[in-house]
Amino acid sequence: MDIEAVREYCLGKKGVTECLPFDEYSLVMKVMDKMFVLIDLESANKICMKCDPEYALELRERYSSIEAAYHFNKKYWNQIFLDGDADDRLIRQLIDHSIEEVVKKFTKKMRNEYDALP
Repeated sequence: MDIEAVREYCLGKKGVTECLPFDEYSLVMKVMDKMFVLIDLESANKICMKCDPEYALELRERYSSIEAAYHFNKKYWNQIFLDGDADDRLIRQLIDHSIEEVVKKFTKKMRNEYDALP
């Protein structure tokens, strides 16, 4: 999977938008204005995403291409190198998991707004 495929997959999800809030190389994907993925446009080879803390550790132990995310809370964020041993199917599953991790922290009002989206 390349960064354009990651971007397209993310944008195909309900309530997702993209922006460049930090610099011109850090493309942030948000669901209902909450960040769930950061795509590194400069390296064009890695993404960072939110993850359940226990699952994050399990993934880091199992895959050499998954590490604690640089510049993020390493308890909740992993970085995945797209040319490593994490296949496309796993990357899509992790993107979905990242969205779920963000959505489950929504307020009731935000959850209702999210659920009402087409």
